[in-house]
Amino acid sequence: MTTAHDYSEGIDPEHALKCSIQRWVGDRTQIVEGVIDNVTPSWDHERAAKLVRRQIEARVDELGCVEGSGNLDLPGSPNWYVPDIAVVPDELADGGSSLLPDQTLLIVEVTSEPNAETDRVVKRQRYAEYGAPLYLLVDRPDKTVTLFSGPARLGYTGVDGPHPFGETVRLPEPFGIDLDTSGL
Repeated sequence: MTTAHDYSEGIDPEHALKCSIQRWVGDRTQIVEGVIDNVTPSWDHERAAKLVRRQIEARVDELGCVEGSGNLDLPGSPNWYVPDIAVVPDELADGGSSLLPDQTLLIVEVTSEPNAETDRVVKRQRYAEYGAPLYLLVDRPDKTVTLFSGPARLGYTGVDGPHPFGETVRLPEPFGIDLDTSGL
């Protein structure tokens, strides 16, 4: 006679889910408030991210950082994000499978119609809660760019924007550069 074994003892469901996502086929799978989302960006979405990336690359290199779309874990929550762009110190990019939002210098999300509210509301709140110092929201449906700063438990305390596409947006120190939004 075979007896059933309770495998749930000692297994952390959050850890198990996040580990399975790391091994998911495709590198753009994230968890947003407990919902698994395999992100497939459109070409115009990718173009907008590329335009931002090109403008910050030289400064990112000067700062000894790397920009990319690596995994961000939000421990203690049902969230595992893959931002469009995150800037992190080069030494943190070695070997780890994920980083925390407070280890970034800048996070950029480019909205698309299906995920716009997630980027505008949920991710903005969570990035602030987890200490991401700067969150740049490139809102393609609204054709605006907003920079959030001063992370706090209840949200960002600083908001610069929304600026309509075409206006210059200043990325504060440590970047200290102007972002041309005309091609977004």
